[in-house]
Amino acid sequence: MSLMHFETITKVIHHRRAVFPPSYIQRAIPKALITELLDCANAAPTHKLTQPWRFVVFRERGLSKLADQLSSLYKTHTPPEQFLQKKFESTREKIQRSGAVVAIIVSYSGVVPQWEEIAATACAVQNLWLAASAAGIGGYWSSPGTIKYMGDFLRLAEHEACLGFFYMGYHEEPLRPAKRDPLAEKVRWEE
Repeated sequence: MSLMHFETITKVIHHRRAVFPPSYIQRAIPKALITELLDCANAAPTHKLTQPWRFVVFRERGLSKLADQLSSLYKTHTPPEQFLQKKFESTREKIQRSGAVVAIIVSYSGVVPQWEEIAATACAVQNLWLAASAAGIGGYWSSPGTIKYMGDFLRLAEHEACLGFFYMGYHEEPLRPAKRDPLAEKVRWEE
């Protein structure tokens, strides 16, 4: 790897940020590009090569199916006194505004501790997010409370769990660095 690669990857890392559906523009994300982004996700590190990440991609008509399911689950599992019509509608709207929504699934192997499988899946999502950002696609990872009821809809096996959804869409927001506390506050050197 050259210094040019280092500078490119550090720029992508430092400028990656959550971009939410209200900022998405109506532009389809090609299936081939989504496949390339997921191939980047598939390159994540994994202990004992368990490769626990699984994805279900919703696009085009699939977005309507997901919107129907998540809004229905919100209505079914929210006590009437806590139900908010605005949240019900926004659940549908953010899915419909997205170019694609990817269900993030962990498949527990039993070979390594579950936390390692979750960490590996999170690394895969980070790779997806960085690659999407480099391609001009905004995104964010959302974990609504209703994911625990998604097993049948996503056709999950007993050893699998949904960790949330990665919403994606093209956008026209300016590039800006992420806000982080100083690194010096988070590192102790032992030399």
